[in-house]
Amino acid sequence: MSAAAATWPALVERACLPYRPAGRFALHFARGKLRHDPVFRHLLVHGLIAPHDRVLDIGCGQGLLASLLGAAGGEASGGRWPADWAAAPSGARVTGIDLSPREVARARQALGESADFVCGDMRSTAFPAADAVVILDALHYIGRAEQDAVLARARAALASGGRLVLRVGDATAGRRFAASHWVDRVVSRVRGLTRPGRGRSADEWRARLAGLGFGVASLPMSKGTPFANVLLVGTLAPALAGATPAAAETTCA
Repeated sequence: MSAAAATWPALVERACLPYRPAGRFALHFARGKLRHDPVFRHLLVHGLIAPHDRVLDIGCGQGLLASLLGAAGGEASGGRWPADWAAAPSGARVTGIDLSPREVARARQALGESADFVCGDMRSTAFPAADAVVILDALHYIGRAEQDAVLARARAALASGGRLVLRVGDATAGRRFAASHWVDRVVSRVRGLTRPGRGRSADEWRARLAGLGFGVASLPMSKGTPFANVLLVGTLAPALAGATPAAAETTCA
């Protein structure tokens, strides 16, 4: 078995261990999500979180990203990091924001003081300074103008050369987007949120990030799922980090 093939299952199990005291649901959800959602492995293999990054995880849920980054640092310190992966995100520190008190409570119970978790609405909660902002499948639950405002605030929070890692649905993807939109509507109803909007195409999302001053790379991120997910990685030029240009103050029609 290759080093990479052996590392990932061990890494997932290490990241899941903190959830045992939080209950069976938290543990099984962590194991299923980390095993089957391709985005988590991609974040590590391609170095989208760098060593010692200050990470802002918007819509953090029960803190899976924070747990995974901590586990990655542990594996690397033990000499078990594949040579063909990007540098392990050792020393990264996560601040997570989530609307659900229950999810935040699970995150705090599992991870203690190894990360900071805030129960709050991403539309109004203050964003701390960050080197990387991660928003995975969270913007779907708010309206377009609110999405634009969150993105502008995330950009302003980023340090020089910072990265925005954003997973969204591609509204041009037909049935696959319809499936993800249906899930969004159900979750919105359960959590008492505003009914999600009609979504945007991947091109619209890319244009929005470019308008905020990001250089944008994208790739499909729905393998193994029925959804039409796209991962967008925006890199902010040093001269623009922390600024708020006129483009960030407008909204898409």
